[in-house]
Amino acid sequence: MVLHVEHRLRCCNAELRDEVADPGLTLGAGRGMVERMQRIVVFEQGQAGRRLDFIRARGRGVEIARVVSLARALPAVIDRPTAWLPSDWQAELAISYLQHPDLAEELARLCAERGVPLVASGMRLAGPGAFCPPICCALKADPRLGAYGRQFGAPALLVKRQGGRIAHVEVQRGAPCGASWEAARAVCGLPADEAVARFGLEVQLRCQADGSTWDPLWGKSPIHLAGQLHAAALGRALEP
Repeated sequence: MVLHVEHRLRCCNAELRDEVADPGLTLGAGRGMVERMQRIVVFEQGQAGRRLDFIRARGRGVEIARVVSLARALPAVIDRPTAWLPSDWQAELAISYLQHPDLAEELARLCAERGVPLVASGMRLAGPGAFCPPICCALKADPRLGAYGRQFGAPALLVKRQGGRIAHVEVQRGAPCGASWEAARAVCGLPADEAVARFGLEVQLRCQADGSTWDPLWGKSPIHLAGQLHAAALGRALEP
C-alpha cells in the first residue's frame, strides 16, 4: 500500500495516509524508498474537465499543482504569446490542452528552456522534450514522463479468462480520461472473441477527444483511433 505524504491525515480510496514533515514526498513500496510527488502543470483552452478529474482521482504519485486556463475564443494570430502564458510555474511535467498554435509553440519553447517534458496530444511541436501523440491514449511510455507516463497513455492490459469469457481486465496503463477503465468493466463477462471489437466501441463512446477533427489522410477521427488502439491492446493481451 502506498502512503501519500500530507500535512493532515486523510482517508482517500480506503487507503491510510500518514502525516509527515514534507507534503511533497511519497513513501514507496520498497523498504525505505521515498520518492517525490511529480508536480504537473496543465495549460488548457476551455476546460479539460473530466481528464483532470480522473488524473486527480486515479493518479498515484502525481499532483496537478497548477491549472492555467485560457479562453477558448482567442485572436487568430497572437504576436506576443509570452504575454498570455505565465512564467512563474514550477513542475516536473507540463500537459497542454492548448489549441492555439502560437501559444502551443511558445509553451513548447518555455518547457524546452526549463528541461520540463511536455505532453501536447494532437499538436506538432518541436523540442527534445515534447511528446505529441495524435491522441492522449497514443502516448508512448518514456521514463522522462515519470509517474504520469507509467499510468497514462497507450493502453497496457492484463486479462483473466474463465470458460472462454473475459473474467477480469486489469488496466495497467490507459487513457487519462478514464475511458480505458470504464470500457474494461463493460467487457467483463463477454466471450473473448467478441470482447475485442466491443472494447474498442466502448472506448469510443467514452473518449473525450474532439470527434470533429477528422483526419483526411486516413479518413477517421481521433475517437476512431482511440477505439482501434484499445481493441489492438486487448487483442494482444488475449494472445496465448
